[in-house]
Amino acid sequence: MVPMIDLKKQFAGIKDEVLDVVIEILESAHYILGPKVSEFEKKVAAYHNVAEAIGVASGTDALHLAVKALGIGEGDEVITTPFTFFATAESVLYTGARPVFADIDPETLNIDPVQIEAKITKKTKAIIPVHIFGHPADMDAIMAIARKHRLHVIEDCAQSFGADIRGKKTGSFGEAGCFSFYPSKNLGAFGDGGMVTLHDAGLGDRIRVLRNHGSRGAYKHESVGFNSRLDELQAGILLVKFRKIDAFNSRRRENAALYNACLSDRVLSPAERQGMTHVYHQYTIRSLKRDQIKSRLSDAGISSVVYYPVPLHLQEALGFLGHKKGDFPVAEEAAEKVLSLPMYPELEEKTIREIAEIINNV
Repeated sequence: MVPMIDLKKQFAGIKDEVLDVVIEILESAHYILGPKVSEFEKKVAAYHNVAEAIGVASGTDALHLAVKALGIGEGDEVITTPFTFFATAESVLYTGARPVFADIDPETLNIDPVQIEAKITKKTKAIIPVHIFGHPADMDAIMAIARKHRLHVIEDCAQSFGADIRGKKTGSFGEAGCFSFYPSKNLGAFGDGGMVTLHDAGLGDRIRVLRNHGSRGAYKHESVGFNSRLDELQAGILLVKFRKIDAFNSRRRENAALYNACLSDRVLSPAERQGMTHVYHQYTIRSLKRDQIKSRLSDAGISSVVYYPVPLHLQEALGFLGHKKGDFPVAEEAAEKVLSLPMYPELEEKTIREIAEIINNV
């Protein structure tokens, strides 16, 4: 069986380093907000060239706390993409604000800046672009729109750790960059975890208080907060993998290049815009024969996944927003054609060629 990501194989390559750091943390008896969390926060902040990075319990919490800390709430609107994981909209709804969707770019599948301006109202407070599948959104255009209309920008970087635009990392454009360390991510923990990158120390201070029950310590609570702290063990493991993230991403890019070469023009391969570095959290093709390809791969013991089969505006849970089929045609067409193939640094060339041959035969 060829999995979407082989975490066993990745662990085998870092096993000794991971066990050493786990034992070190266990022997320290410092398990919550300890020195490994602080070290990891500092290294991620430096990597992104931002003032601060704050560890939280998950990528969803990173988004939620960023929205909350910016003062967005009841009666406000936040513009985002309908072609993303549910957590992007959830994080807005948690605060009482309303997600407003703008359709996606047909090439990159990221939110289309041209569609954003038409959605701006007096209630609009922020834009949440998602760097889908590891390809950066058009942040130059998005930031220009945000400056023009005085809107906050919160980047959903759950799938884009290490991606950049002309050397500037995703997560360093807006007021907040929100990362997930779910195990399958390019930089993945051995459980849940997340992080917020920030330029503004005042915003960072609000998030640090919110993540710890609204408290700075000593059992004094200045607000109602949340229990959302990055675990010390996860931070230690992430430090091991962080040292290798650029190498891991380079291997993903090499694998994507081989897929591209082998698949030729038989399917629509992922786009990569000039000046942007795609880190291929997912390698996602598009084809009218998507379901047939998926079935044939499954018969051969090869995993593939449809990310995402139902755009957010058509999800039952968001029915109260009043959308219908046809409202966001580009996102809907993508949902009917996309198929993500196995993608991880340890993926072998012969496996990629086998997968491509099956697809080409279909």
